Amino acid sequence: MKIAIDCDDAAIDFKDQIFDYLKKAGYDVTDLKYSQSHECDYPEIAFNLAETIKDGKYDRGFLFCGTGLGVAMMANKVPGVFAGTCHDVFSAERLAKSNDANVLTMGARVIGVELAKMIAEAWLKSQFQGGGSTRKVEKMRQLEKTYLK
Repeated sequence: MKIAIDCDDAAIDFKDQIFDYLKKAGYDVTDLKYSQSHECDYPEIAFNLAETIKDGKYDRGFLFCGTGLGVAMMANKVPGVFAGTCHDVFSAERLAKSNDANVLTMGARVIGVELAKMIAEAWLKSQFQGGGSTRKVEKMRQLEKTYLK
């Protein structure tokens, strides 16, 4: 599994610590560092990461800002990208198992790094379970196409 990670200026230290943790755990993770080569804010950072997911360069992605909310909103504008903000392990597991999301967002001003590491690990170890959720996820993907004309 190839993973992309990025953040805005509110979450640089937070992102660096999560990135280091994932690398040491053996994950194939790339820090996109979009803001280092572009003058931008979180919408462009989130859009850039979401595009790499849409294009198949990465399977999953992490986005961080102050709350995790703004980057989730922007990432969800890219067709085929389904992002959710999680600040607890159970929600992160459900994001993958029930919703088949490919981007997880967190807020550096909302939770601590140690909890964020547990959330990241739980999400990455969780896979879509199908079952009763399959119909709902398929509906989300179909409804998304309403605006892709």
